[in-house]
Amino acid sequence: MTGSVAVVGASLAGLSAVRALRARGFHGTVTLIGDEPDLPYERPALSKEFLHTGEPTGLLEDHSETARLDAQWLLGRRAIGLTPGMGRPIEQEGEAAPHAEPHLIHLDDGRTVSADTLILATGARPRRLPGVPGAHYLRNLDDARRLRETLYETKQLVIIGAGFIGAEVASSARGLGVDVTLVDSAPIPSAAALGETIAAACADLHARNGVRLLTGTRIESVRPDAVHLIGGARLAADTIVIGIGATPNIEWAGDRNPLLHNADGFETDTQGRTAIPGIYAIGDCARVHDPISGRDTRSEHWNAAITQAQTVAAAITGTPPPARTAPYFWSHQYGKLLQLAGDPTAATDLRIIDGALDGESFTARYEHNGTPVAVCALDNPRLFTRQRKQLDRDLTSAH
Repeated sequence: MTGSVAVVGASLAGLSAVRALRARGFHGTVTLIGDEPDLPYERPALSKEFLHTGEPTGLLEDHSETARLDAQWLLGRRAIGLTPGMGRPIEQEGEAAPHAEPHLIHLDDGRTVSADTLILATGARPRRLPGVPGAHYLRNLDDARRLRETLYETKQLVIIGAGFIGAEVASSARGLGVDVTLVDSAPIPSAAALGETIAAACADLHARNGVRLLTGTRIESVRPDAVHLIGGARLAADTIVIGIGATPNIEWAGDRNPLLHNADGFETDTQGRTAIPGIYAIGDCARVHDPISGRDTRSEHWNAAITQAQTVAAAITGTPPPARTAPYFWSHQYGKLLQLAGDPTAATDLRIIDGALDGESFTARYEHNGTPVAVCALDNPRLFTRQRKQLDRDLTSAH
């Protein structure tokens, strides 16, 4: 299989796509374009281990993998525009190449990259809270380096947003001896992802580890040394971190290409195809349609980036798609491993199958009329893995 593929976005999703293309026999030209100067690294570690060690964890196995991938790396260059071509299928052995205009990616250094097939993997950026100069956001390695340097001089930290990024930063900062206050407007943070019962149990972890959690609370104003809440409370702060969600990086390509544009991600089908032939989208920037649920969803989790990359590589190369698996993510907080697989929003009941919600570990199964649809565990990876595998088997047998 030959031809040319360009991947815009050189993080986990983009790198995984290149790995999958090569593993599926694609021998053509591959170009990886990334706006950061660094080779791909583990982004989830930035809110956890990195704040203690200062050492980023690279995604590439070693130099030999870089050679095996045989890709052209264009790092430190940002894509600023896209001119779609006609799209051209990957050429199979012995077939004549059909004529078609390539897609053109315009870079901020004036260069233009052309490719028969294009994979959009441009990720997402932190949602900003206006009028808060000096506050920290956490998305990339430079953000993490600045926050790590600041935390070592911080006595009082206020985090606005108690989702997974906020919770993990709170855990890491507490481990450094920092006094931490978490503020969230929701009555129970992360309830949309975990369900109210499990989310409440996870919220209790903060208090048990000396972090103040203020929920159902709205911000009146933010000053460099304090956060003021509606109602008059003032939270003194040496450092302020904001973690209130992310916005997909789509404007560079979508604004001038209406078929790609959506306010919350490049829309794709289950195979990662956009409405423009030969252009695919994966990872944090992709909004994937699920014909079974009828929903379009965008996932910012590590596992989704890998599975979507494998699916797109299969579609591009015409090879069998990977088996469907349940959505999965994990989080480390206060030395505990929190894992979730499946779709809790589909559940009608919650069953505790091991441990206790107010204990050191638990495993809970979400069921829909008696059928498991999701599983969540705190510090019980062995039982969780068994339950997760069963969810995957159920999905495979259902299709």
